[in-house]
Amino acid sequence: MTNQEIKEIMRKSRFFDYEIAAAIGISEYTFCKWFRRDLTEEQQGRILTAISTLKAGEKHEN
Repeated sequence: MTNQEIKEIMRKSRFFDYEIAAAIGISEYTFCKWFRRDLTEEQQGRILTAISTLKAGEKHEN
């Protein structure tokens, strides 16, 4: 996946960068720096897992 595709998934998830970064366990600053270069497969996986985790938590709150 490209960085742009990951950003589109993030946008559609409606979570803020800082929320995704916190779920990954890194600072928002570090998270933003990741996007300066092509994301590694590991980074992509961590982002997608964080979004899934946040969505799962969101469902429990309703």
